[in-house]
Amino acid sequence: MLLASLLSALLLPSPAAPATPVPDWRTPFELGNGNQTTTHAACIGYYQRLAAAYPEIELREAGSTDSGRPLHAVVVSLDGDFDPASLRAKGRRVVFIQNGIHPGEPEGIDASMLLARDYVQQKALRRQLADVVLVIIPVYNVGGALNRNSGTRTNQNGPESYGFRGNARNLDLNRDYIKQDSRNARAFAALFQRWQPDIYVDTHTSNGADYQYTMTLIATQKDKLHPALSQYMQQELLPALYGGMDQKKWYLTPYVDFAGRTPDARGLVGFLETPRYSTGYTTLFNTIGFVTETHMLKAYTPRVRATYDFLSLLISTTHQQAAALGQARATAARQSRQQQQFVLGWQLDTTRAEQFTFRGYVGKTRPSDVSGQPRLYYDRQAPYTKAIPYYNTFRPTTTVQRPRAYVLPQAWAEVAERLRLSGVHMRTLSADTVINGEGYYIQDYKTAPRPYEGHYLHSGVQVRPVRQARPFLRGDYYVSLDQPAARYLIETLEPQATDSFFAWGFFDSILQQKEYFSDYVFEDLAAALLRQQPELRAQFEQQKQADPAFAASAAAQLDWVYRQSDHYEPTHLRYPVLRVL
Repeated sequence: MLLASLLSALLLPSPAAPATPVPDWRTPFELGNGNQTTTHAACIGYYQRLAAAYPEIELREAGSTDSGRPLHAVVVSLDGDFDPASLRAKGRRVVFIQNGIHPGEPEGIDASMLLARDYVQQKALRRQLADVVLVIIPVYNVGGALNRNSGTRTNQNGPESYGFRGNARNLDLNRDYIKQDSRNARAFAALFQRWQPDIYVDTHTSNGADYQYTMTLIATQKDKLHPALSQYMQQELLPALYGGMDQKKWYLTPYVDFAGRTPDARGLVGFLETPRYSTGYTTLFNTIGFVTETHMLKAYTPRVRATYDFLSLLISTTHQQAAALGQARATAARQSRQQQQFVLGWQLDTTRAEQFTFRGYVGKTRPSDVSGQPRLYYDRQAPYTKAIPYYNTFRPTTTVQRPRAYVLPQAWAEVAERLRLSGVHMRTLSADTVINGEGYYIQDYKTAPRPYEGHYLHSGVQVRPVRQARPFLRGDYYVSLDQPAARYLIETLEPQATDSFFAWGFFDSILQQKEYFSDYVFEDLAAALLRQQPELRAQFEQQKQADPAFAASAAAQLDWVYRQSDHYEPTHLRYPVLRVL
């Protein structure tokens, strides 16, 4: 019996081992009801799972943010090479996707989670990464993402809850790329310079008019982009993106910015992104930039799907056009090193427009239930498709000749720090010295009456150039323009530029006079100066004849003489950065 039992046990099949559960790679968006977005914690947790499961994905901390939480970067590289220099040497094109700069506009956050997963799991998509590397910032404004609510996006149709536009310091990070008040922006600058991407995308949701489109697109303003890149973008890249989205039934339009009452009243106006904005900053380094703007009134699911399809199309187009894109960037880099004239200010050319077929809704009025006055509404029962003008040509208003170098006193450490973060190479003077060059005196400027993103912005800056020899100290910075960051340097260190460091108030202490005089003492000194210098007396009398108010003001006359004398401090209104010619 015992032997029979043993034989019977040996012949019976053994119990099957427990089956390994198949990982569930659905994202929080997919697991929800179509109107929900991920939280910051769930988003980072999902990428951690992906990075642990797939050697093609790396998740790393890329600096700190104002929230105290780290900024994360996700890299998708098929061969497991995550070194930017090595990948550039292999000829890989880099597509850089940033999400959640305004966490109340979270489509890109959810779409990029789907994208990273699909590009490692699906063979057809993997092939497109043969010569393309993805760099993704899952959530840029971490503090805003943590400040979750359901009400601040008043005009928006979902999701159910979302983050807040301001970051932990209540800064709009899409105005902070040049001034870099936030730790977020400083971390971004270092990450951007590390990767030096070919194409950059910033994902958003729009406000504004109602129309048929689910997505609108801001492309780098063509006149601001280097001509080689501008030609490539307009003739090859944009037609492929617009055509590809048409095939997917996500018809695209340029960003709906308009001067009239409705988009069709006077047409669309191109968006001029200055360097305070993400794509304005990236343009300074010959990176083609895009801002996707899904329409606030469309449901959340189609907004996510449109964003996903655009990003996927952009990757496949970059793969198909890798050689042309690389050649355009190489040409831009080479020619930028030789460029002598740079534009500091632009103005829309209202005499030039192209015709664009726009899909809109008729704007009508009816009495307001609140005020009783006529109010605008868009009639979705009255769609139209018609040609409207699109004004996207900008003309230079201010230009400057490229200097050989700038000399920056070390006293302006905040400026030096920002230059370093943006990849600027500087050398320090090894000894006290005198350098000949061209300096500026600030002749006039206007200052905003209210703060804007933590600063009182200057505009309308006028300068008086003066050739002079200035003393500099050991440790001051000599900044050659013979480097890839030349355009960045010019648009930050030339005070007339729209988003220069002077415009943002980094040099405001030079605007205040530190010494003055007591009038009863200076009266005798002024009289002596006028007696001793006949030419000065002649100028003084001419000024009195030309300006009755001046002639009637004893204080104005004393001040005039003081400013012509050696007693007046030479650093008042003197811009501290010297141009070496």
